[in-house]
Amino acid sequence: MNQPLDEGPFFHGTKANLRVGDLLRAGFRSNYRPEVVMNHIYFTALQNGAGLAAELAAGDGAPRVYTVEPTGIFENDPNVTDKKFPGNPTRSYRSNAPLRIVGEITGWTRLAPEELQAWKDRLTALLADERGEIIN
Repeated sequence: MNQPLDEGPFFHGTKANLRVGDLLRAGFRSNYRPEVVMNHIYFTALQNGAGLAAELAAGDGAPRVYTVEPTGIFENDPNVTDKKFPGNPTRSYRSNAPLRIVGEITGWTRLAPEELQAWKDRLTALLADERGEIIN
C-alpha cells in the first residue's frame, strides 16, 4: 500500500445529515455501483473534491461536506491513484476504520447544474466501461 502524503485536514462529501462526533463507517452500498457493499470509507484532502462527491452521492438529501478525522490507518485510494491519474492528484484516501465528523463546511463551491450533469454523464460512461470497476 502506498503511504499517504497528506496529514489533513480531510473532508467527506455525502447527502447524510450528520453531527459532530458521528462516525462514518464502511459496509454501505457504493454511491456509484449500488450492487457493491463497500469495505472502505472514502475521503479527500480537497474540500471541493468532497463537494463533488456530495453532489454525486446517492439519496435525496442536500449535499454536505464534513471535516473528518480518520480513527485508524488509511491509504491512497487505489480507484484513482496511478490507475486513472498518475500519483494521487485528487488527494483521495480510504480506510477500513471509521471517520469521525469534526465539523461541517458550508462555504464549499457548488457546481453549476450543467457542470454537475457533465460529471454525471462522465461517471455513467466510466461505469459502463470495464475500467470503471471499483477496487474494494
